[in-house]
Amino acid sequence: MVAIVIPYYKITFFEETLQSLANQTDKRFKVYIGNDASPETPTDLLEKYKGQFDFVYHRFETNLGSTSLVQQWHRCISLMQNEEWLLVLGDDDVLQDNFVSAFYENRNKIEALKINVIRYATAVINDKGEVISKLYIHPKLEKSTDFLMRKLKGGTRSSLSEFIFRRADFDKVKFKDLPLAWYSDYLAVLEVSNFSFLYTINNSQVYFRHSSLNITSKRDNLKAKNIATFGFYHYLLYDKKHFFDSEQLAVLRTRLEKTFLDNKKNVYFWMQFIKLYVTSFYFKQYLIFMFNVIQAILKKNK
Repeated sequence: MVAIVIPYYKITFFEETLQSLANQTDKRFKVYIGNDASPETPTDLLEKYKGQFDFVYHRFETNLGSTSLVQQWHRCISLMQNEEWLLVLGDDDVLQDNFVSAFYENRNKIEALKINVIRYATAVINDKGEVISKLYIHPKLEKSTDFLMRKLKGGTRSSLSEFIFRRADFDKVKFKDLPLAWYSDYLAVLEVSNFSFLYTINNSQVYFRHSSLNITSKRDNLKAKNIATFGFYHYLLYDKKHFFDSEQLAVLRTRLEKTFLDNKKNVYFWMQFIKLYVTSFYFKQYLIFMFNVIQAILKKNK
């Protein structure tokens, strides 16, 4: 069965999320809601949905999301029982009515192909629930490394709510604890799939909410996002480079270098950057990069 885990904090759009669960045509799922010590209690709202779908609600007495969103996700996941599949759903995102039924319709193929990560088509909605993007669909089967390259080159979008993970394989790697959980979802997709294939269900959609309340939209946390971005690319290049071809590695290096330049006064970045390039024998790339850095500094000081 599928477990739908909701790390809850904001009530603003929560009813639309709950309504999308109540609307599911196939009720073979269980919802686990973990309240991150929110000042906005959802108990009255949840009372309204009792009997419409199976759910467990737990309020945590300490707030974790403000210091580690990943730790909040993990303790919500720990509420699960013996479900085989896991979806972490945002408390403002919405599932199409046939989301669960589409999973079961494809389950035999998923098992035959030994897939660990399932992906759905997506569209972006605004604070009024209006669709404000095109529908993003994907190849039925796609290597997770190829998906990452498409994403980095602007060929698609993604968010955590559109992925279902096989629980046994998720537990082997879990989410990496990056600041704001920025890029933690991408790493999970790569690692839970073992850098192999994703299976896409395109005939059902997840609607990702873009509003001033979510992390993606905020501009006052750019430093934390920058640190997480550097950690993401450094981890892939240092620990997982054997999963990428030479062209893909060049893309990852370019992204790392750009992130580094955005915060080049960070001593830790310098240390990690030099160690990576030396141990990976990227001597030529390092010299070219440093030459460009010096040229940029000289030009700026003219």
